[in-house]
Amino acid sequence: MKNIIFRLKEYKYMTFMVIVFLFIQTGADLLLPTYLALIIDKGVVQGDLQYILNNGMIMLGIAALGGIGTIISSYYSAKIGLGFSKSLREDIFQKVSDFSLQEVDHVGTASLITRTTNDVIQVQNFLISALRMFVRAPIMAIGGIILALSMDPSLSMILAVVVIILIVMIIIITSKTSKLYKKLQEKLDNLNLLLRERLVGIRVLRAFNREEDQMGKYNENNKELTDTAIKINRIMAVMMPGMMLLMNFSAVAILWFGAWRIESGDLLVGNLLAFIQYASLILFSFIMMTMLFIMYPRAEVSGNRINEVLSTEPGIVEDKAGVHVEKIESVEFQNVSFGYFKESDPVLKEISFSIKKGEKVGIIGGTGSGKSTLVNLIPRFYDVSEGSIKINGIDIKNINQSSLRSKIGYVPQESFVMSGRAGDNIRFGKENIEDSELMEIFAKVQLKDYILKLPEGIEGEIYQRGKNLSGGQKQRFNIGRALAGDPDIYIFDDSFSALDYKTDALIRKEIQKLVNDSIVLIVAQRVTTIMDAEKIILLDNGQVKEIGTHKELLQNSEIYREIVSSQLAEEELL
Repeated sequence: MKNIIFRLKEYKYMTFMVIVFLFIQTGADLLLPTYLALIIDKGVVQGDLQYILNNGMIMLGIAALGGIGTIISSYYSAKIGLGFSKSLREDIFQKVSDFSLQEVDHVGTASLITRTTNDVIQVQNFLISALRMFVRAPIMAIGGIILALSMDPSLSMILAVVVIILIVMIIIITSKTSKLYKKLQEKLDNLNLLLRERLVGIRVLRAFNREEDQMGKYNENNKELTDTAIKINRIMAVMMPGMMLLMNFSAVAILWFGAWRIESGDLLVGNLLAFIQYASLILFSFIMMTMLFIMYPRAEVSGNRINEVLSTEPGIVEDKAGVHVEKIESVEFQNVSFGYFKESDPVLKEISFSIKKGEKVGIIGGTGSGKSTLVNLIPRFYDVSEGSIKINGIDIKNINQSSLRSKIGYVPQESFVMSGRAGDNIRFGKENIEDSELMEIFAKVQLKDYILKLPEGIEGEIYQRGKNLSGGQKQRFNIGRALAGDPDIYIFDDSFSALDYKTDALIRKEIQKLVNDSIVLIVAQRVTTIMDAEKIILLDNGQVKEIGTHKELLQNSEIYREIVSSQLAEEELL
């Protein structure tokens, strides 16, 4: 929380303005009861109308000055709070953008969304309240106590007792709510996670009639969140009436003992009324501080959660001074092992192979053998646990990350299409691509007919997450995006699974034309997709079992023969 508050340095001018005008506002509040006492004791009692009018005008001027202070301090505190939260959200987003997939997996997508939205709002609300109350409450309390003592020290003993009771209440309430607020934010994380899963997986849920099951889980988590919030509100519900009751009892006690002192001639009527107002201001200032202390635990929890994100150092850091690769000629894996977490078993174990420019390499293996993990190491989505990956003989850790990724055309296993225009999804791979080039790309990935049918052609609309596209069309958009960049390395991570055999063959024919100038890596489930590769890497349980051509693996590898025989007829094996 402290690290976050330090960010207020950039708002020091506005913070100074808030403090100045809060002093004006508080000073006005403290002066008004004194003038009221003078009007009653010297104006009303003595029947001096002119004195009443003169001091009444002064009171109006002080009230107007206090009103101006209130407006300006509120304006600047709101501006600081909202500006602070805006910059904090930007910093969180920037930090998360620098995270490797490992950090994103560790924190969780739903939690990152909550931290960027709800947690920032909690800190923002506390900051705005703190700017208004943190300065005003102590000044009002100290000033009120001094002025109350100057009017009647003996009556001030009542205030001392009340203040002690209030402090005890603050300690008890803060200790009870701090843990509950932490639970509340965690429950909110879980609720966002379930909501996200329900929205993303709505088709699957409906297909298997599991909507009620998911709703049950959501309702259960929602009830836990509600119960936690109710516990907090029960404490708050007791607090406010308790404080108001305490204030009213103190006012009765002051009137009771004040009446005796007026009767004995030790206190004037105006001073008693002023004393009651100062007592109200003092108690109100303590209520403000109590509210601040109650808001602080939740803001602290949210601040710590935000700070956890901001203080997390990405496992993969771009070296600005790293080597800039002009042309990738080779990729080499040297005894590479990798595990997603330090305490977990490695997913890949002692992987070694090399690929040169002009080679088309297929990667095949059973489900969970580590195929996708292997190709994700090349763009440095993750860093190896042991061994090294070298590009042109240079460890990729020493290569400028932006330079490296600009040379790679990556097609992920899960097709991702952005909402917007059809052409924009391809321009993502190459920004300044001409319309004629776009149509060539669409033709290569067998999407030209589809684009021509759209009313707006290249500028035709693509819905969110490609809802108006089939699975195969989404894959072809992803493949086209990679082809547009004309990279040195093409990585196709099981990118042909949703394509029919004819379309698959036509696209692979286009890809074959790229082999002379590039490195092509194809992760595949279908043997037919990689049969013509110069080199096939067979993975099993995270290890390289065999490397060779299709014919060589058929002769030497029992595992490969099993994969092939399960997919192809006997006469197609060779």
